[in-house]
Formats: sequence, C-alpha cells, structure tokens
Amino acid sequence: MKVITANRLLNGDVVWLGENQNWVERVTLAKVFEGKDAVASGLEVGATAEKNQEVVGVYEMDVTIEDGVIHPVRLREKIRAAGPTTHPEFGKQAQAVSA
Repeated sequence: MKVITANRLLNGDVVWLGENQNWVERVTLAKVFEGKDAVASGLEVGATAEKNQEVVGVYEMDVTIEDGVIHPVRLREKIRAAGPTTHPEFGKQAQAVSA
C-alpha cells in the first residue's frame, strides 16, 4: 500500500494526495493506492500539480493500515507526518486533530 506525498510550494508544508485529488495535511486523510497502475495514476496527478506549481517533490511512500488508520512505514515518513522533531509543541503533533 502506498500514498502520494509532496511539499506544498506555497508554504513548504508536507501534504498527501487525498481522495478527491486534493492535497491534505494529514497522512490519515490520504488516499491509499494499491497496485502499480493505481500508484502510477496517483503520481500522474502529483506530476500535474507539480507542473501547476502547487507542490514540489512528489513521490510515493509505503504505508500500513492499523485499526483503520494509515501509518507510514519508514522513519523518515513518520517524522514528516508528525512534524519537526525539535519540540513537540510545534508542527503537526501539536495540533489537536482526530484521525
């Protein structure tokens, strides 16, 4: 299972491709792609958004689903999903948001 991620060009925020081909700020809201064709389709949407200067650095990342919640597999992606590691009062981990 994979999701498509990038950085929003306007402010640098980490974003993920959502269900309606929009960019969401929570990995838990990302659209999950299964299979090479589905991932390729998601990357095409990302490439178009990159061409339109909405996002930069589009790529696919591995995820698992545990209890219905999307979780990044790699440490790098876990950090990107949580926000800065320097202080827990900043970044995405500081925002009170449910799944």
